[in-house]
Amino acid sequence: MAASVDFKTYVDQACRAADEFVNIYYETVDKRRRALTRLYLDKATLIWNGNAVSGHEELNKFFEMLPSSEFQVNVLDCQPVHEQATQGQTTVLVVTSGTVKFDGDKQRYFNQNFLLTAQATPTNTVWKIASDCFRFQDWAS
Repeated sequence: MAASVDFKTYVDQACRAADEFVNIYYETVDKRRRALTRLYLDKATLIWNGNAVSGHEELNKFFEMLPSSEFQVNVLDCQPVHEQATQGQTTVLVVTSGTVKFDGDKQRYFNQNFLLTAQATPTNTVWKIASDCFRFQDWAS
């Protein structure tokens, strides 16, 4: 992170980006799933309960096979990732947890972590998913 910008500025940027991203992501996964891969980098990786899926084509196939869903995010946390760890790329770690109900299944708890990277366009900056890790939170009975 450049010394000319204080850490609070980076934290504020991360919080704004995460809040906006979470609203867009979960609305898209629930209502416009075909558009979901637009939120991912071309070579992004999704780890879904330990199973890896990489690249837009494979992500599309994976998302199409999921039943329709209703996500409810109960917890959101975010923080900027130091640019020394990301070779100067502006990156934000986003952590969510809540409940999800897939058609034909009971409501379950989940935890999801995203690494978002800032992608400059001619008119603004958009955040893309570089890494996504989803896990059901099941407890032993």
